[in-house]
Amino acid sequence: MEHYFGAHTIDNGGIHMAVRRAANAGMRAMQLFSAIPKYYGDKVSIRGERVERFRQAIAPTSIALERVVVHAAYVLNTATPIPEQWTRARDGLAKELERSTMLGVGQVCFHPGAATDDDRDAAAERIAAAIVHALEKVPTTTRLLVENTAGAGRTMGRTPEEVGLILRHVPANLRPRTGYGLDTCHLFASGFDLRESPSAAPRLLDEFEKATGEPPRFFHLNDSDGALGSNRDRHMLIGEGKIGAEAFRWLLADARTRGVPLILETPQLNTEVGDDDDAPDPYDVRMMELLASLVG
Repeated sequence: MEHYFGAHTIDNGGIHMAVRRAANAGMRAMQLFSAIPKYYGDKVSIRGERVERFRQAIAPTSIALERVVVHAAYVLNTATPIPEQWTRARDGLAKELERSTMLGVGQVCFHPGAATDDDRDAAAERIAAAIVHALEKVPTTTRLLVENTAGAGRTMGRTPEEVGLILRHVPANLRPRTGYGLDTCHLFASGFDLRESPSAAPRLLDEFEKATGEPPRFFHLNDSDGALGSNRDRHMLIGEGKIGAEAFRWLLADARTRGVPLILETPQLNTEVGDDDDAPDPYDVRMMELLASLVG
């Protein structure tokens, strides 16, 4: 199997333009938002013409639909004990899965949220209940995946054990449609030192696999502005943060990074790119070249 690198590209002009920018950077995977990520999106559907533009844009590229990740809204706190907030988060997650299913993409990832009452066991059950609701409401092959977190405050999903606890509450018949992915910045910010040695990343992946029963379904490849264990979720270009490029070389040597989307969520240079400009972002081009050299 191969490494499939991509990024969360700028979608000025629409998600079809994000696809064209990704393809023009030589990507074979990508990530996008299907709706504005600062809102719940629990009542937002996706228009047919938007789906068609996306499908037409991606068809001639080397980006297979199964290697496209949709990132759910940041505000969806499926761990909250507050009933009204949980219901909106649950419904927002289901609506995201519906929109992503219309697009035909391989997976949706989401941040599980925060246990604001400090009952982490109950929070894990609530997160799983939201996953179950979405999977039962939307029959689809699009996977719904938990993303590990940087561990700030009361956020859930910082450790292998917490990710495993969430997934254990999903019934066996639905488990093939869910899973998890790992963000390198979040791992580092949570205290997992990927720089320690060439065996550090494989050992950590072993821990996640033991806790969940499966390998990650995607990776977010981000360097970290914050120090080890800082719980600071600030992404940097690979090689320009506290993790450094060599740790990514060691991670990418593990077979579990092959055959799944490997997505950069690193800074973009041209955030104000014109709606009709499909030129790849220079930072993305540089990162694609760097990643190719790390596995070459």
